[in-house]
Amino acid sequence: MKTKLISVALAGMLGVAANGAFADDAFEGPMYIMPTLGYMHTDSDLKADNDVAYGIRLGKAISEHWDVQLGLTHSKADADNHIGGQAASGDYKQTLLGLDALYMFSRDKFRPFVLAGVGAAHNNIDYKIGGVNVGDSKTSWMANVGAGFQYLFTDNIGLQADIRHVWSRAKADNTVLWNGTETIGNTYLNVGVIFNFGAPKKVAAAEPEPTPAPAMEEIAPQEEEAVPPLTSEEPPQPDQGPNEPAFTKMTLQAEVLFGFDKDALTTEGKKILDTEVVEKMKAHPEVELVLITGHTDFIGDEKYNQKLSERRANSVKKYLVSQGIDANRLHAVGKGESSPVVDCKGVRGKKLIQCLQPNRRVVVEIEAQRQTAQ
Repeated sequence: MKTKLISVALAGMLGVAANGAFADDAFEGPMYIMPTLGYMHTDSDLKADNDVAYGIRLGKAISEHWDVQLGLTHSKADADNHIGGQAASGDYKQTLLGLDALYMFSRDKFRPFVLAGVGAAHNNIDYKIGGVNVGDSKTSWMANVGAGFQYLFTDNIGLQADIRHVWSRAKADNTVLWNGTETIGNTYLNVGVIFNFGAPKKVAAAEPEPTPAPAMEEIAPQEEEAVPPLTSEEPPQPDQGPNEPAFTKMTLQAEVLFGFDKDALTTEGKKILDTEVVEKMKAHPEVELVLITGHTDFIGDEKYNQKLSERRANSVKKYLVSQGIDANRLHAVGKGESSPVVDCKGVRGKKLIQCLQPNRRVVVEIEAQRQTAQ
């Protein structure tokens, strides 16, 4: 009965993971490899010490909330010195090969998760009790559940720590342990180093002509257009009247300002902000308040996208303040996926990511400006 309940629970979780992946087929997460070192707490029925474990895992982020990992783990523990009142020696070995589904509660640097998985286990009991060889080896199913977290130090290197309980079947042929096959449960505490080797690359929309483009394109106050990342000569500015804005609304593409799924500004993004925002605000003190609005596309979780848009808008504000702009002149907000400029209906996969690029943006516009005499 216990085995059936475990199997049903694990099958359900793996099924949900698969459905989540198909529902979010536009998500392009990284692949990673992770060597692990752990500590195995053996089932009390095994009459063995607790000892180290080591292994390797291959993982893939398949959607906003799901990772899958294929793992191989090996552990070895010495038998207790005395079993059943008799002197004992020997060791117990366990080798695990399994596929786990991890539900990620966040895609920030700190990523807590719960996991469940199934696979195969090889248990080998090789004891000598009272001078008699006991134990046997058996290969069986394996199931595990657990919880843990990942922490990313950079885009390519991180840490994973988890605790999990592993069920499998082991065989013994001595009544001091048990006679026959029995379900055992070992607990593992694992720590691994994550090496991303398939991190998503920035997706740039195809340009109609391979000709140089200015860094900012003057646009009407009611419109938004993408700003090309490269800068050339800025168009001449017309003379301003007392009610004309010091500069027009500008749209900065997220792929230029930030890394994939990040809120930290890139070097290129800082250069654009220096040229297109910092210099203009310093040259026009009559601009009393500038609105910075972050936007995302609809791929992924709506709440996560809202928070990402807010973090990105605040990152732009913090940088402008660090360059000498008074914080009271800046107002940062995030609108998440609520204000798209394109909808891309009927487009899927990588083409959808490219199509939605105009929606991933930060808009900078004047919110308040005092009048100046001509």
